[in-house]
Amino acid sequence: MPQPTPSSLHPLIGQQPPSVLGLGLAALGRPGYINLGHGEDTGTGRSIEAMRERAFAVLDAAWGAGIRYVDTARSYGRGEVFLGDWLRSREVPADSVTIASKWGYTYTADWRIKAEKHEVKDHSLAVLQRQWQETQTHLGDYLDLYQIHSATLDSGVLNDRAVHAELARLKATGTRIGLTLSGPRQAVTLENALTLQVDGMRLFDAVQATWNLLEPSAGVALDAAHRAGLAVIIKEALANGRLTARNQAATFQARRQRLETLAGRFNASLDAMALAAALARPWASVVLSGAATEAQLQSNLNALTIAWEGEAEALIETLAEEPTLYWKTRAELVWN
Repeated sequence: MPQPTPSSLHPLIGQQPPSVLGLGLAALGRPGYINLGHGEDTGTGRSIEAMRERAFAVLDAAWGAGIRYVDTARSYGRGEVFLGDWLRSREVPADSVTIASKWGYTYTADWRIKAEKHEVKDHSLAVLQRQWQETQTHLGDYLDLYQIHSATLDSGVLNDRAVHAELARLKATGTRIGLTLSGPRQAVTLENALTLQVDGMRLFDAVQATWNLLEPSAGVALDAAHRAGLAVIIKEALANGRLTARNQAATFQARRQRLETLAGRFNASLDAMALAAALARPWASVVLSGAATEAQLQSNLNALTIAWEGEAEALIETLAEEPTLYWKTRAELVWN
């Protein structure tokens, strides 16, 4: 495997905008997910071995395209296992890739597509300590960033001093600490997180949040986090498939027409346009592709050739949904 230039690899180590494209494994580590049409991507091949082969194929394609940031989580089924196996089988040097994972959700679907609960949230100290050991087993020295998965004010994790102390201990050993956000109160949660210190030192090095053309409301808070020195990672830039050709909902048609008109000028797909908008954020370090197939990844990569500015930037206000409506719609997406 060719060895890349280290200076271009670590968006969390002094990397400045423009942002880079990363790969998220939410749709590759388990047989069911909430992305529109996810079942079409997996077809009948949803065994552990079939999913492993698909994950390896997409990871190989991502590496070949220059992607050097990969994000997974304890709750992504076998996401950590697949990623760790891929890194070792391809003999990827640890200093040539940035690997992030998350703790706080436990995968409970037992490899079923239809399950009462696919994951259970628990931000307690006991879960952190257990999942840290599990992550170390799978990723070991490859791990660069460990994130609280979907931190919210309601979960209490931002007030748990025992958890903060344990995260600070892990940070002292060289692992960067971050949090991911979800829901209509992302900005408020982030504002609270930025004030957290342990022994006079800021706890968080990075934040991962949802920002897309339908839900850009966290942008001001993410800009503030960037100016405070945090790496900012954008997730769900395609709104779980709602910003792709798969979204045929009547409520999306007017927005789709506006976006398709702009896409036509670049001879680009909707997904590439949506990712280009995210990549254009001056405060973003990494924008995650959630590609589940090599074809999706190749389409996503076209975003890197699109100059999102001027008229395109003015389009954002006309596409955005009211945040509460956006998150209500997301909550109603079906695991498939």
